[in-house]
Amino acid sequence: MDDNSRIVQALMKAADRRKQVAVLVELKARFDEENNIGWAKELECKGVHVAYGFPGRKIHSKMCLVVRAEKEGIGYYVHMSTGNYNAVTGKLYTDMGYLTSDPCIGKDVSDLFNALTGYSRKDHYIKLLVAPQTLRHQILERIRREIDLHEKCGNGHLIFKMNSLVDYQCIRELYRASQAGVKVDLLVRGICCLRPGIIGLSENIRVTSIVGRFLEHSRIYYFRNGGKEEILMGSADLMPRNLDNRVEILFPVSSEYIPVVRDVILGTHLKDNVKARLLLPNGKTERIYPQPEEEELDSQLWMLENSRSWDLSYKKG
Repeated sequence: MDDNSRIVQALMKAADRRKQVAVLVELKARFDEENNIGWAKELECKGVHVAYGFPGRKIHSKMCLVVRAEKEGIGYYVHMSTGNYNAVTGKLYTDMGYLTSDPCIGKDVSDLFNALTGYSRKDHYIKLLVAPQTLRHQILERIRREIDLHEKCGNGHLIFKMNSLVDYQCIRELYRASQAGVKVDLLVRGICCLRPGIIGLSENIRVTSIVGRFLEHSRIYYFRNGGKEEILMGSADLMPRNLDNRVEILFPVSSEYIPVVRDVILGTHLKDNVKARLLLPNGKTERIYPQPEEEELDSQLWMLENSRSWDLSYKKG
């Protein structure tokens, strides 16, 4: 949490108004340990129930849950993000936030908070993929599903955007997908242990990274799924530490937003020919330049100038 966190101020204000407030503070957050300890003490002084997670297991998921008693029953309002609730990094990182009143996701997040604060041992969820319980298995199963559907129907396609790709099992399944003919587009900002473009192994895999004004930080996983497309977003990179040793979540994007995330967000990043680098089979990278018939496209600049392109409420209005 940043020095002047408006989120923490709002939580303390809610406690002052006699709302029940529970907060899980990660004391091992990189660069924010001192701030988090200080805010935790202030929250406790306001009567907020503060939990600190598990020894040896970092809480890396980003969730906010509001539960209200309404005429129709209990209402859940959930915000989930690919990035931290930090106003400083929010100005420097590219991240995605998702707000929903989906009761299934609300129930999942409620169960996960209960598990994190010690009131539950829940390890199965309706819509969320949660590490370390189920996330690894469910990602691998989705890659295998893409392979199976491609062999039956063709047109298999995976698009993964993440900070780092290190996990051996995930890399092995992506190689299998390529060998089966599935098109694989990877946007990897940092470490990538997969080697693309190797004949007989990974010739159907293309890996690019974008190095620009902002630090690319969002994690987005697209599965064509035989036409029944699925997109997951969240906090987890495909690394052993994220899949096995941290509490992470990936959450599904509703069907109306799938074309927006696929075409406007992922599609724009894949077409970047100004700030993008292409990973070569030998592990080196090279700049991508516009072809003679192409216009220049800086994906980060385009996203800044066309922010309403993914605002469905604006389009409907």
